[in-house]
Amino acid sequence: MSLLDTCHPDERAARLQLAACYRVFALLGWTEMIYNHITLRVPESATGGDKHFLINPFGLHYSEVTASNLVKINLAGDILCESKYPINPAGYVLHSCIHDGVEGAHCVMHTHTTAGVAVASLASGLSQSNFYSAQLHGMVAYHDFEGITIRADEGPRVVQSIGNRKAVILRNHGLLSWGQTLPLAFAVLWTLQRACEIQLATQSMGAPLPVPEAIAAQCTRDSFQFDPARGAGQDVFDALVRQVDRMDRGWRE
Repeated sequence: MSLLDTCHPDERAARLQLAACYRVFALLGWTEMIYNHITLRVPESATGGDKHFLINPFGLHYSEVTASNLVKINLAGDILCESKYPINPAGYVLHSCIHDGVEGAHCVMHTHTTAGVAVASLASGLSQSNFYSAQLHGMVAYHDFEGITIRADEGPRVVQSIGNRKAVILRNHGLLSWGQTLPLAFAVLWTLQRACEIQLATQSMGAPLPVPEAIAAQCTRDSFQFDPARGAGQDVFDALVRQVDRMDRGWRE
C-alpha cells in the first residue's frame, strides 16, 4: 500500500498537484540540477489546523519527483512522513518563512533560470519595457542578497521585503512567486520569467523602449490571469499537465 492510499484525500490531492508542477518545471527547463524548490501547504483539513507543507526530496531531479516521494514537513523543518530523502535547508528556510509570514502564501516557487538570475543581478532590476513586464506593474518586490538562504534570521527580512507582492526578485539570486493557489503562483512566475527572457534579448540589442507608466498600470488591470476568483492560471497549468502526462505518468505514483 502506497502513501497515497493512506493519507488524507486532501493531502493526496495536494501531493498530485505539486508532483505535476515539478514535472511541468522540468518540461519547461526551469531546473537547477537537484536544487531549487516548489512548496505547497497541506490543506488544514488534512493537518488538524497545523501548518505543514510539501517539499521536494533533496537529491532528486525534478523529473524524478512523484506524489508519494514528496516530503511533508512542519515550520520547524521536521519531517512528518516516512522518507528515504532529506530536505535542503536552503529551501526550508526560505519557503517556511513565506508560508508562515505572508498571508495567503499557499504555494511558493523559486527558480535560478539564466534570464531570472541575469535580471536579478542588474542594479536596475526588471525593466518595464515589454508585454509581460507591463502586466506586473506594481506587483514586483525585491529582496537584497544575503548569501545562501540557510540562516533563519533572514526570514523576517524576506517577509518584510515581499509585503503583499506576489512576484519577487531576489537580487543576485533568482526569481520567486507565491499565490493562494499553485496555478496562480505558476501564472505569476511564468509571466515574470517571460518578462526577464525578453528583457535579456532586448538588452543584447540595445536600450529597451519603456512602456509608459499609465499604459503598464492599465495592462495589469486588464490582465485576468492573476485573479484568484477566476481560477487564475488553472487552464494553462492543466494544459501543461496534459503534456506531461503524454510523456510520462510516473509522477502520479
